[in-house]
Amino acid sequence: MKPSTFSFAATVALLVAVLAGGLGIPSAATEAGDYGPAPEFAGIGAWINSAPLTMASLRGKVVLVDFWTWSCANCVRSLPHVRDWHERYSADGLVVIGVHTPESDFEKDRADLESAIARYGIRHAVAQDNDWATWKAWGNHYWPAVYLVDRRGHIVLRHMGEGGYEEIDAAIRRELGR
Repeated sequence: MKPSTFSFAATVALLVAVLAGGLGIPSAATEAGDYGPAPEFAGIGAWINSAPLTMASLRGKVVLVDFWTWSCANCVRSLPHVRDWHERYSADGLVVIGVHTPESDFEKDRADLESAIARYGIRHAVAQDNDWATWKAWGNHYWPAVYLVDRRGHIVLRHMGEGGYEEIDAAIRRELGR
């Protein structure tokens, strides 16, 4: 049976749209603005490297929230930047929180998560979001995803996917007054 030219053309068009970031699937997108108050952390099963945190208790601080999961290659490639922001700016008032929302059931084990945190040298707070409650509260859809929250508790930057590290760094410095 000879394949249809239409099917081939439609497939190519779909692939081009996806690769170009179409169809609502960003390859990487940074959006600055005021996206309103940051939601609270919800349904967190465990806090690692920190006592439990709330957005209300963090008011007055600049907060970077990083949605990730330990077996996601894109997340692992972005971790050095997240670690660097924690190390470079925590003394200036930046609080970095990794929200670990597992893509697969095998990523839900706390011991495995703690092993990954040690392996990747993560020293910032990590919230274990096994039931996706925080993911849903924040309306997140991607791994990795970074949200920057200003001192008023408002989301001022959203970044989906890898990259955009210079833009995120500049926004952190701006919010910290550096």
